[in-house]
Amino acid sequence: MKNHNHLFKNIDTFCKRLEQEFDLIPEKRQSTLLQLKNYIQQKYKIGETSKINVICTHNSRRSHIGQIWLAVAADYYNFPQIQTFSGGTEATAFNNRVVHAFQRLGFVISTENNSSNNPIYKVKWTEAMKPYQAFSKKYSHSTNPTTNFAAILVCSEADEACPTVLGCDFRLALPFDDPKQFDDTEQEVDKYDERLRQIGREMMYVLSNISI
Repeated sequence: MKNHNHLFKNIDTFCKRLEQEFDLIPEKRQSTLLQLKNYIQQKYKIGETSKINVICTHNSRRSHIGQIWLAVAADYYNFPQIQTFSGGTEATAFNNRVVHAFQRLGFVISTENNSSNNPIYKVKWTEAMKPYQAFSKKYSHSTNPTTNFAAILVCSEADEACPTVLGCDFRLALPFDDPKQFDDTEQEVDKYDERLRQIGREMMYVLSNISI
């Protein structure tokens, strides 16, 4: 199903590297990720579009990383019937450290409302695509699905705060360590790059296992 020549070259190359790292994912973690794969696979079988809302506390770091990598993986593996979303239990801003980490990989990102405390970023990984708009919002925001969607909780705080996500038909706790703890340290760049790589690897793993 691969048809990924339209991805920007650096991103396409990075995706190929991530495919070579699937064996770095612990077996228990693979089993968790395959639950999301099974959800998407089942949606394909019944002819429905998979809607996936990636949720963390502030919708500033891990949820955006997860959403963007799911969307990139869908393009990489040519799965058009996947829609990705993100949100938080509260809204803050899409953190510029994550923006810079994506830019280091070759993503093209511009900003709207730069003077706002919650600017809108336009993210592209292919030349022809309509830019993905990234800004912080609650998971129940009007731009997000309200029924028949998967809720993926990528931080333990959101998992605890949202024992029930209204409207979802699949809920999965998939926590990642927060790179925020390294902000303004000498390890900041390395840790943000590491988290992008880990989340990218795992989202790629999910979609690599889908057959339609």
